Amino acid sequence: MCCFFTLLVMFGPRLATIVWYFVNPVYFAAAFQGWLFPCLGFVFLPWTLLSYLAVYPGGVTGFDWVIIGLGVLADIATYGGGGYGNRNRMPGYQKPA
Repeated sequence: MCCFFTLLVMFGPRLATIVWYFVNPVYFAAAFQGWLFPCLGFVFLPWTLLSYLAVYPGGVTGFDWVIIGLGVLADIATYGGGGYGNRNRMPGYQKPA
């Protein structure tokens, strides 16, 4: 179950971005002037990319920054919750000498 959740968190926003792009590519062209920032967002900050796309139509003002901030926090939580920090919880794990 843990592996399924990890896959969902890692690939969920990327899959949603791909679907959104194929459904409405003109929206991406309006939101981004080039290809560099969408590609970097897709690889490194997928939740932030999705939150920016969600708030883009009226411009990024006011409460929209909170939504983008939540996207950044989701990206940090995705990368920060790795298994290395929880390795001591594994049954039968022996610490290296």
